[in-house]
Amino acid sequence: MLQQTRVSTVVPYYERFLEELPTVTALAEAAPERVLTLWSGLGYYRRARMLHAAAKRVVREHGGRLPSEPEALMRLEGVGAYTAGAVASMAFGRRAPVVDGNVTRVFARLFAVDEDVKSAKGNARIWKLAGDVLAAADGAPGDWNQAVMELGATVCLPRDPRCGVCPVAEHCAARKLSRVEDLPRVTPKRSPTVVHRVAIVLASPSAVLLARRRPDALFGGLWEPPSTAGSLDGLAARLGVEVSALAPMGEIVHVLSHRRLVVRVVRGALGRRTRWPTPEEEYDAIEAVPAGRLSSAPAGRDGGSYAQAALGRKILAVANVVRSGLRFEIR
Repeated sequence: MLQQTRVSTVVPYYERFLEELPTVTALAEAAPERVLTLWSGLGYYRRARMLHAAAKRVVREHGGRLPSEPEALMRLEGVGAYTAGAVASMAFGRRAPVVDGNVTRVFARLFAVDEDVKSAKGNARIWKLAGDVLAAADGAPGDWNQAVMELGATVCLPRDPRCGVCPVAEHCAARKLSRVEDLPRVTPKRSPTVVHRVAIVLASPSAVLLARRRPDALFGGLWEPPSTAGSLDGLAARLGVEVSALAPMGEIVHVLSHRRLVVRVVRGALGRRTRWPTPEEEYDAIEAVPAGRLSSAPAGRDGGSYAQAALGRKILAVANVVRSGLRFEIR
């Protein structure tokens, strides 16, 4: 949960998750919809699906106990070098390095690494330095890894680093070369791609129409009002509603790591139909969901199985179907 999400946001989700799924076995046996519902609102839902798959593998191949070696941990779904190193060193005392943004900054400055640390060559060098230093370090590997991360988080800061109180300042190559502010080197990120969509919210006092995204689609397995990157006319026709009966409600801007979604929201009456065709290839189910199954509360409080991404809840909020404490931009 802490990967790509702030601690303050994660804590209540983590506590509820463990309350409902306290063991690896409980997680492995949970329905995918329940796992996604508990995760709903944290974003990056692939993490939840990988966590679920990894729990199943741990139960199936390791008797419900996490393996202790980095190589075995990395064979679990969703576990990369960072997570494997953190678990192996902190939980099992293995001498495995951990490299995150803070550690990267420390070693890039300490050894004056000139390569772009996000490039394959630069990243490989940072990992090698972290491993070499850890191999020669005294004390518990987990404590050492956490100390280096803490050094980067509190002293070797991105801006205005506190070199005067740094315990390794006299060994820092970047400081000797007066290059602390220049390192680490990182190629600027590309601007996110803008993607325009339109969403149709069909609602009544008792229900709202939601479609479920296919597992391999963006927000896979989550429910939302039907939307399309195509035309409003086309989506309305597939849902069997007249465009003239739809009222404009506003526009949402939702920023992901590589995409900027601009979603125009319109609303109409749900009517008395009981069956609808799936509106787009990216959906695999569509239902009129009772209003009582919708909630803008944090995941896990309502017991519902219609897990929604933050974007879906924003769309419903703009359409005045549910209230939301989420911040969103309306034009």
